[in-house]
Amino acid sequence: MPLVIPPGPPVQQAFVASPRVGFGFGFDADLLPREDPPAADPPETEADGAAAEAERRIRRKVSNRESARRSRARKQQHLDELRARADRLRRCNRELAARGHDVRGRAALVRLANAGLRSEAAALCRRLAAARRALGLLYAAAAGVGTFEQTIAS
Repeated sequence: MPLVIPPGPPVQQAFVASPRVGFGFGFDADLLPREDPPAADPPETEADGAAAEAERRIRRKVSNRESARRSRARKQQHLDELRARADRLRRCNRELAARGHDVRGRAALVRLANAGLRSEAAALCRRLAAARRALGLLYAAAAGVGTFEQTIAS
């Protein structure tokens, strides 16, 4: 086997090319790695080449079919997920619409009750004002400003 010599200065090439030159470290040039010549492929006939090409073509077709099947399965899964999500969103939308309807109904009841309470508060304020006027008149009459009838007339 010939020794493969890396490119370098001519002196180095001659040194390495010498089969029995030692390196001074106990190594021998025979121990250097050598490249083996490439193994010769057995000659292929046209029939073998055509058969191999046909086999590769068949494998590629099968691989493409599998890939297409996986792609369709992923697409179907994605479509199913989107449909499920759409159903969840529709259900959520219906629930929110029902809650909104309930809240609007309760808000109307609260507004009605609030209007009734405001009316009642206004009536109580009027009664309180009348009671204060009456008390004022009584106190005035008791203080000797005049008779009760005179105080009312004035």
